[in-house]
Amino acid sequence: MSPLLISIAVFVAVAALVGGLFYLFRGDSRSNVEERLELLAGLKSAGSGREESVLRDGALADFNKRSGLEEFLSNFASLRRLLEQADVNLTTSQFIGLSLAMVALGSMFAVLAKAPAAVVPIAGLFMGTLPYFWLLFKRRKRFKIFAAQLPDGLELIARALRAGHSLAAGLNLVAEEMPAPIGTEFGRAFEEQNLGVALDEALKNLTNRVPNLDLKFFATAVVLQRQTGGDLAEILDKIGYIIRERFKIWGQVQALTGEGRLSGIVLLALPPLLFLAVYYLNPRYSMMLFEDPMGQQMLIGAVILQILGALVIRKIVNIKV
Repeated sequence: MSPLLISIAVFVAVAALVGGLFYLFRGDSRSNVEERLELLAGLKSAGSGREESVLRDGALADFNKRSGLEEFLSNFASLRRLLEQADVNLTTSQFIGLSLAMVALGSMFAVLAKAPAAVVPIAGLFMGTLPYFWLLFKRRKRFKIFAAQLPDGLELIARALRAGHSLAAGLNLVAEEMPAPIGTEFGRAFEEQNLGVALDEALKNLTNRVPNLDLKFFATAVVLQRQTGGDLAEILDKIGYIIRERFKIWGQVQALTGEGRLSGIVLLALPPLLFLAVYYLNPRYSMMLFEDPMGQQMLIGAVILQILGALVIRKIVNIKV
């Protein structure tokens, strides 16, 4: 690799790192919600156009002014919703800055390791996608904990209903007595209906934040019971029993498909690890995959077959219960 190319790559990596750290750690300016609260509390006069626009936006407007990139990500990649569902205390700008910083670090490591020029952008992209996969991992883990807590939460609401409390009081009881994430989400639903949002709408928002099928059963049962009547406590007990039986079946399925999932992990991880081992032992031999036209075609074909194999294995072992 030529010294000029190394210098350009290092410059781009350092610039991206500095820019990513700037977006990650920069202090946010005063948000619209803070100015709106001051105006409503009488601590500030609404004389200028800025203050009038803050009041005109309304309480249901977006609290943070989003840029065009954030709007694009929110509409198409649902990054804001992913951050909310994963319960990560980061804004979209900070998350983008973190990804850019990881891209810069990956490129710098590849350059310092004297990797080929074709490997530098691949290493940067790989490191840049790690925060996104970490976000998906946290989101999935949080949803699994919520699903495990849901039967106990429904039974707690059912006992509150039998004791003479309202459904809203049952939601508040779950928020106070049970840990996160179910306590946080049910507490948010309780606060929404306590501030004037209809209970049906608050439950709909809850199911949007936590896309759990059993939770949708609960919300549907509440809506139907409020329209047609019936014993909601008995319905919640039956839903909790069904969830527990599904967990038993799901555990048996996981035990039966454990060998297939382990085989899939080994088969998918073996080619990249083998390539790294060969590159460490004989770099010139492995570089034929990038320099020779036939090697490039073989490399593209291997990547496509790896992706297809991963999808097939996932389809086989992912049995929905």
